[in-house]
Amino acid sequence: MSWQSEKAHGEEIAYRLAPLGHVEVVRFFSGAALRLDGVMFGFMSRGSLFLRVDDVNRPAFVAAGMGPFSYERPTRTVALEGYYETPADVLEDAGALFDWCRGAYRAALLAGAPKRKARPKSKPAPKPEATRKRT
Repeated sequence: MSWQSEKAHGEEIAYRLAPLGHVEVVRFFSGAALRLDGVMFGFMSRGSLFLRVDDVNRPAFVAAGMGPFSYERPTRTVALEGYYETPADVLEDAGALFDWCRGAYRAALLAGAPKRKARPKSKPAPKPEATRKRT
């Protein structure tokens, strides 16, 4: 699917989530991210909605037979365990969609901002001989 069709699908879902608050739909790679108060809790990709999961809401996704978002690399398949596909029956039921998205938002809030890899600290430059104190 194109970015425009992912965005249109995301905006339809955002409209249905109005009781949750103002859900913003923004570009996310070739799909569309769903954000509430600046917190990304889900995204649209390949025509599916993927929601943020944690140990509290993941069992519902697994029980529905859903799995994590994954993509192919030349040498392996990469799975993002933090986002699971939403079942079709949840997408069709406004109440269920609201509950699942509220749970995804809670999981995203608890997960916090993505952690960046720390750069190794460089060693401080040695002091020149002239500035060292002599004892």
